[in-house]
Amino acid sequence: MKLVIIESPAKREALKKYLGDGYEVFATKGHIRDLPAKSLAIDIKNNFEPKYEVLSEKKELINELKRKAGKADYVYIATDPDREGEAISWHVAHILGYDSEKECRIQFNEISKKAVSKALTEPRKIDLKLVDAQQARRVLDRLVGYKLSPIICKKIAPKLSAGRVQSVALKLVVDREVEIENFVPEEYWTVNAHIKKETHEIKASLATFKKKKFVPKNKEEIDAMLGAISGKNFTVKEVKKAKTKSHAPAPFTTSTMQQDALNKLGMSLAKTSAAAQQLYEGVEVKGEGKIALITYIRTDSVRVATDAQNACLEFIKNKYGADFVPAKPNIYHTKDSAQDAHEAIRPITMDITPDMVKETLSADNYKLYKLIYERFLASQMSDAEYASVTVNFDCEDYGFKVSGKTMEFPGYTNVYKEFVEEENKEGLAGKLPKLEEGEVLECNKIVPEQKFTKPPTRFTEATLVKAMEEKGIGRPATYSATITILSSRKYTEKEGKYLIPTELGRKITAYLDQFFAGVINVKFTAYMEGRLDDIASKGEDWQAVVASFWNGFERLLLRADESSLTMKEPPKETDIVCEKCGSKMLIRNGKFGEFLACSNFPKCKNTRPLNETKKVVGKCPECGADMVERKSKRGKIFYSCDRYPDCKFMSWDVTTGGKCPKCQSPIVVKGKVVKCSNADCDYKENNA
Repeated sequence: MKLVIIESPAKREALKKYLGDGYEVFATKGHIRDLPAKSLAIDIKNNFEPKYEVLSEKKELINELKRKAGKADYVYIATDPDREGEAISWHVAHILGYDSEKECRIQFNEISKKAVSKALTEPRKIDLKLVDAQQARRVLDRLVGYKLSPIICKKIAPKLSAGRVQSVALKLVVDREVEIENFVPEEYWTVNAHIKKETHEIKASLATFKKKKFVPKNKEEIDAMLGAISGKNFTVKEVKKAKTKSHAPAPFTTSTMQQDALNKLGMSLAKTSAAAQQLYEGVEVKGEGKIALITYIRTDSVRVATDAQNACLEFIKNKYGADFVPAKPNIYHTKDSAQDAHEAIRPITMDITPDMVKETLSADNYKLYKLIYERFLASQMSDAEYASVTVNFDCEDYGFKVSGKTMEFPGYTNVYKEFVEEENKEGLAGKLPKLEEGEVLECNKIVPEQKFTKPPTRFTEATLVKAMEEKGIGRPATYSATITILSSRKYTEKEGKYLIPTELGRKITAYLDQFFAGVINVKFTAYMEGRLDDIASKGEDWQAVVASFWNGFERLLLRADESSLTMKEPPKETDIVCEKCGSKMLIRNGKFGEFLACSNFPKCKNTRPLNETKKVVGKCPECGADMVERKSKRGKIFYSCDRYPDCKFMSWDVTTGGKCPKCQSPIVVKGKVVKCSNADCDYKENNA
């Protein structure tokens, strides 16, 4: 028996279809060894040595893994094909006692018969450069999170967090909002001339004045123009005809998939990530059982395997005809900052069309599969071709322009149209009538319109992902999680589809800008991503990379911690009177949220929950104050004096405030009976 170790149990069924007899599949369910959550777990003085621990919830799973591995003839570690997956493989190998020379690691970019069979013939050693790159990221993120978060909790409010990438993403949202608030609109005017040609009316837009680009800035300029050209004829100065082409878009990367899914389908990042994961790991398909439909979903590459490309071109030829097949296969350039570890996201096979699986897929899974399928199909098709005409008109010193465009061959647009934000473009028309240079035409009317420049648009989830990718912040696997955490921690909120920073988010960014601007910024974060890539590709010492970061970061931490500057909200005064000293109670913020505290602190240390509704259940037999119902740590009901801690009387039963005439013990209520609390005393009262 051969054992194949994977991460997700959801892959097991689809993978077993291709492994056949003699193989067993075991899922680790993610990490089995990691940094413990409740401590820094990094020995800074010992070259940043991480202190990994077996996760407590995985101990039984690990014992089972060891038993199965011990009985196996051969063990393949087939965790995900990325740095995180490589690190998990390394931890699994450590648990199993394998040395660095053991060739136990296999990887496949898709769960298909061909890919899995090929992977089994190519086991390799675990790539320690990839492991080191992941360790460096993990240590950097832990240092920032565990060292910076306590400071902003101390200086701003409890229960806050900061992160190396998270805080930079928040800064993008905050900076955009500030830019919008500070934006000063500028006046400008558009002018359209409605020119008559037989039965046609051509709408041309003002473009030049004295042969220079011209946009009127005020009514005075408009009035001058109207005075010069009103009632005058327009002359066709130039007619430009051209054939233009539009090239197909590249197949999806993680970020472009997330952007298009939100823009075209209205799917949030969370929904898109969940649907993509299921399509990659395997979904139920009628007649096929559980199979995977797409390749690996965390990628920044637009590269496509030659055999997949050839199969797609053959599919295009058979379905759409030879004209839709480009003369040379479309090759797309992956940007230099990309890891390029995997292919682009594509269907595993073109033979399983979206229509074939619509009946059995969930609505989200179907919509996303159709989007991925059509994008990949379009990416391999020929260009769309257009006939375009641009006409320039002259009237006195003013030039007007109109462009027309008609499609001559649809090419890839027959399958897929790119998402374009709706906007009104001046000087665009459909098919134009025949026009000759030198022709003189009448103008029916001239329509000026006052406008004002608009501020930049707020980020949506999709445009924030795009910005993070373009600026080199984070990596494909982190975009969705980063944006989600900003929302869950209430640093951002949504207004329609747009992201807006909350006051808390703005306060955090302002504080970080003051004390950590050298680290929490776009340029430095992108630089550190490059340094992590250097570890993976060039084998640079990961601990040296971390040390170079820490040396500067530690100084910033000390400066911030020692500063007297605080952004804490001052306590809010209430009309509630402290029952112990008579002072006013204040609303303060603590580790567990808002609570009431006496304003006479530290002389009076009285506190109580903000929304506590006291249930008075009798009188204290010791001092006569109210007895109130409380809960023990184990949830059991008991009753104590409201003057605690000055009076420490408590009882498991409701007290009347009286004492037994026989033994002076407190009188309590037991159901319908009023009696002495002393079990050895038989005194009872009438509970009238």
